[in-house]
Order: sequence, then C-alpha cells, then structure tokens
Amino acid sequence: MTNQTVMAVDVGTRSARAGVFSASGALLGRAEHPILVHNPQSDHAEHDGEDIWQAVGTATKEARERAGVAAEDVVGLSFDATCSLVALDHEDRPLSVSMTGENRWNTIVWMDHRAIAEAEECTATGHRVLASVGGVMSPEMEIPKLMWLKRYLPDRWRGYGRLLDLADFLTFRASGANSRSCCTVTCKWTYLAHEDVGWQADFLDTVGLSDLAERAALPSRAVAVGKQLGKLTDEAAAHLGLTTACDVGAGLIDAHAGALAALGPTLSEGGSGLDHHLGLIAGTSTCHMALSQQPREVAGVWGPYFGAVVPDLWLNEGGQSATGALLDHILHWHAEGRPLANHGHEAILKKIETMRAAEGESFARRLHVLPDFHGNRSPLADPHAVGVISGLTLDSSIESLARLYYRTAVGIALGTRHILDALNANGYAINHLHVAGGHTKNPLLMELYADATGCKVVSPAEEDVVLQGTAIVAAAAAGLYPDLGRAAAAMARAGNVIEPHAARHLSYEQDYRIFLTMQDQRSALDSMI
Repeated sequence: MTNQTVMAVDVGTRSARAGVFSASGALLGRAEHPILVHNPQSDHAEHDGEDIWQAVGTATKEARERAGVAAEDVVGLSFDATCSLVALDHEDRPLSVSMTGENRWNTIVWMDHRAIAEAEECTATGHRVLASVGGVMSPEMEIPKLMWLKRYLPDRWRGYGRLLDLADFLTFRASGANSRSCCTVTCKWTYLAHEDVGWQADFLDTVGLSDLAERAALPSRAVAVGKQLGKLTDEAAAHLGLTTACDVGAGLIDAHAGALAALGPTLSEGGSGLDHHLGLIAGTSTCHMALSQQPREVAGVWGPYFGAVVPDLWLNEGGQSATGALLDHILHWHAEGRPLANHGHEAILKKIETMRAAEGESFARRLHVLPDFHGNRSPLADPHAVGVISGLTLDSSIESLARLYYRTAVGIALGTRHILDALNANGYAINHLHVAGGHTKNPLLMELYADATGCKVVSPAEEDVVLQGTAIVAAAAAGLYPDLGRAAAAMARAGNVIEPHAARHLSYEQDYRIFLTMQDQRSALDSMI
C-alpha cells in the first residue's frame, strides 16, 4: 500500500519529538513538546517519566495531524531516547530516584554525574566487561547509577520492580513487552551481546548488584534493534492517536538512531567502506559513531558493541559530554551574551564572520580553550577533567565574547580530531564525517569540523536524522523492508558535502598541538594538588 507510513518518537533531554515518515524516508509531519528536567543538586538531573509519556502522546497526535495521514495508515512505531534510567515499582508505578523522595522524579537523566565514585569502583574491578567501554566506566552509564541507588536509597531499591533504559520504558508503555533493546543494554548496562550469556553475573556480584535481574526484571536475552515487539495496546493506541494494528519495534539510544540514518547510505555498499565513515551526532553533547565488520578495542572509546546499531556490525562510540551545551554556557556566562537571549548564537556568528574578515588569521590567535567543562568522555575517559581557557584579557566587550565563542568552537572541533586520531590508530581510516543534529545549523562548527580534522563533512538530506533513524527502525519492525540494513540504505540519503580548506587545516594543526600541550599542562597542575 502506497499510503503506509511510520511514526518515530525521539525523547531528548528537554523535549519529546514525533515525526511521521513515508516508506521512502520522507518526513511528512513533525511535532515537539517540552519535558521537565529537575536539578535538585548540581550533579543530579532527573525526569518525570509520566511527564515524558504525556509529552510523547501530545507530540504523536500533533505530528500525525500535521502529516495529514489517518491513524490506520501508521503501520509501524519506534522510539529513541537519551540513555536515561527509569525506575518503576512492582505495580509499574513511578518510584523515586531522587533525594527529594518525590515519586514523580523516577528517571535519572543521562548527564547526571552523581555516580562518579561508583563508576571508579567499576573501573577498579578490572573486569573484562570494561574492554567494551574503552577500559573506563563512565558515570553516564547505568551500572554506576544503579549502584548509587542501591547504596544511598536502599528502601527504594527494595521497592523497585522494573528498571529500564528510557527507550525500553517507552516500548514497554507502548506494547507491554518487557524486552530490552540490544542497543541500550549493550551500550549502557555491560551486557555482552556477542556472547552466548550476555549478563555477566560475576561482574554484577562484584559491584554489589547480584539482585539486579530481580529489581530490574531483566530478560535473559536482549532483542535486536528493530525487532517487532508486538502491537500497540488499547491504552497506548488511544494515548498516541494510533491504532492497535500498529507494530512496535525495539528502539535505541538517540545518538544511535542518528548514526543509523547518517551512516545509512554507506550500508548500501555492503559495509565495505565503513572504515572511512563516522557519524557525528551533535547537539547538546556529541557522539562519534563508527561501525565496522570486526571488533576494535580503543582506549577511552566505548565499545566495541555488537549489534548496537545494526545487527552483525560492531560499534565504537566516542563522545564529548558538552558541546552545544558548552556554547550555550559561554553565551550565558559572558555579560555581553546574556542580553542576546534566544538569538545569541546567530548574533555572535555574524559578529565572528565580520571580525574574521577584518582580522584574517590573526583573529583570536592567542586565545585557546580546552572544552572539557563537563569532563572528557573520549578519548581521555576522565569525568573529572575540567575546561581550561588560556589567553584572557580585561576586555569584556562583545568582541571579546566573539573571540571566546570562536575559540570554544575550535576547541570542540579539535576534541573531535582527538577522538578521530584514537580511532584511526586502531584500524579505522576515517575521512568522512556525517554530521547530524543541531550542529548542522551552526555554519561555524560545520566549517571547523572539516578544517580542523581534514575530513569531508557530509550533512544529511533529512534535517532531523535522529527521527529518521527511528523511522527506519519502525519500518523494519512493520515489515516494510526485509531487514534494518536495507531499510537504512533505502530511507536515508546523503546531502551537502563541505571540503576541508587546505590552508586553514594547516593553521589548525598548530592549534591542535597547543590543544594537546594544554592537556599535558592540566595534568601537571592536577598532579600538584
């Protein structure tokens, strides 16, 4: 049937987005609804799971209305979400993860860093599961957060009856299936999808989580991304404005959905050229997604994860915890940036363009930024890392903000270069960056990604590739394509290409040497404390 469509839902840090897509991958209608973020302490971030589900319902109904399609024409649905942790009691009601005790706050947000000490304990075990997380456990993964809950909220821990990654919570609410996606548990729960026994009981015993299977209601095996989990329940269909004939597919983490769409065109080549391509899923934070036909261990880079994006392919995942969020911070931090409000980025980018044209290569040459304001996820794997700015003066004008913003953007691009070097030293030969997410709307960042790395930068034909990646999953689950890889190859298309500027690339080579030197200096200073 030519009128068959699919619904994709993307739950980010601050909003839920829904999109209706045609079977060929075209976005027909899109809607967005905000969600709440609760920060009771500086390193704690929490969601209200019911607030998320309500936002999802609002967004799906509006998206279908804007697409102008009938409910019965939506034959497949899937979800992507941040790697946040949802807690339910034995009756599947929200149960708090918050020090406030309020049950509405039943979800630990991905960027929550309350479990740094527990992450370090995991790393200290030296267990072989660490080989799949770059050798160092991150506080952004679920195992440290689960340890923290059991340690600091023991009464609530005993009350938990189901613990799920947010994407799995959404498929559970939609279909009633207690399945866990290979993407979520492999990337965030130390599940080893490439082994016959995925859950490593000895590791869970070592970190004090021997009862995790009971508390989390964990299935013994994860399911492949895009597997059909069942139809929408009566309640979910009414809530989402769809029908009970709609198939629900096992979802994935938001960045991984973006990687599926961004790298989809390369899958049509049978995977032969995968080593040359990287998906850069860049918004609040940035994920660097590289697929390969064989496992590669890269220090400080997560993975190798088997089947985390596409069945039978391995994933390495680098990351920067604060990129778009860092540029927001710089604007809000500077006295001249705060009055710019919602138009701050646009105004500063215009200012930078004018100043660069006037000053040429001398523009902000003595100003340098290490962008690790929220730790270094990759390749240093150091959540304690801090940002560094070198070259400040007493200038507090709008021009000083333009220089600082520019050099922060340079630092972000050089951080990506640092991750590429680690990947390329371990079997990859990446020379194409497929950038998706909010950074595609920032022309300065897109230019810098090309010039600072020397790679061709490819933007997708579809603006919202995270939603498109999830639509690909929904299409596979609904049987519109025989498998996920062929769905991705058919529904995703590459867009514009930015070639690196040779002269500017050479100038950023010097900046990169300074970048690495600043890291060494930061380490030296830390060793003196």
